[in-house]
Amino acid sequence: MRPLMRRLRSSLPVLLTAAVLLVLVVGSVTFAQEGGEPTGAPAPKENFLVWVAKCSGIIGVVILGLSIYFVATVIRLFLEIRQKVAAPPELIQACDDLIAARDFRELYKVAKASDSFLGRILATGISELSNGLPEARDAMERASDAGTVEMEKMISMLAVLGTLGPMIGLLGTLKGMIASFSVIAMSKGTAIKSDEVAGGISEALLLTFEGVLLSVPAIYFFALFRNRIASISSTTTLLADQMLRRIYHAAQAKPGAAAAAPAQK
Repeated sequence: MRPLMRRLRSSLPVLLTAAVLLVLVVGSVTFAQEGGEPTGAPAPKENFLVWVAKCSGIIGVVILGLSIYFVATVIRLFLEIRQKVAAPPELIQACDDLIAARDFRELYKVAKASDSFLGRILATGISELSNGLPEARDAMERASDAGTVEMEKMISMLAVLGTLGPMIGLLGTLKGMIASFSVIAMSKGTAIKSDEVAGGISEALLLTFEGVLLSVPAIYFFALFRNRIASISSTTTLLADQMLRRIYHAAQAKPGAAAAAPAQK
């Protein structure tokens, strides 16, 4: 069930992006079908948002789709990359109670069954504890590194969007400038159509702006989540190491405590 829920959460940005794009396409088709003016009527002033949509073209639709995907991804990351998700308080409480009760077998089962970052690395450490505390700590550190890499993969798309945004905007810049200069080149001494030249320049500048507008927050949130992952990883690993030491010392003290119990009777 947990892997299924994880796959559903990871596919949420794609599903949301597809749904919003479908709504936008249907809305644009409806607007085009119903937006015709009667013959001879004065042309109304064009709405700014409609002008932006027409000027952006297909490249603007791509940037819009990536922007929606970016927003959905950031929301998902805020929900998943949290200290309470990496180290659930109920798991910490259960481990503390089992350590106090010296029920190490049940403790391993609880940690193994947990899908959290703390549960995975703690289960790895407990499984290697029979080989000694240093070996168990090394194994737990390797598991922590693997879990950190897994979390960093979740934010890798933000870095891609931060790099891809200006490149797509640059493509739009080139397209718009080519359109403007082609009007000038093909005028061949006749009057230059200033509206077509201005339209190409507007397209170039607008798409550049849209690409940068996507890139800047993507870079910011990538740095934000990268720092958050580093903090969560170090805090959770330190907590697991403390628990592992408590387990080791409790296991070492158990035979002595058991032998002392009949003597007290």
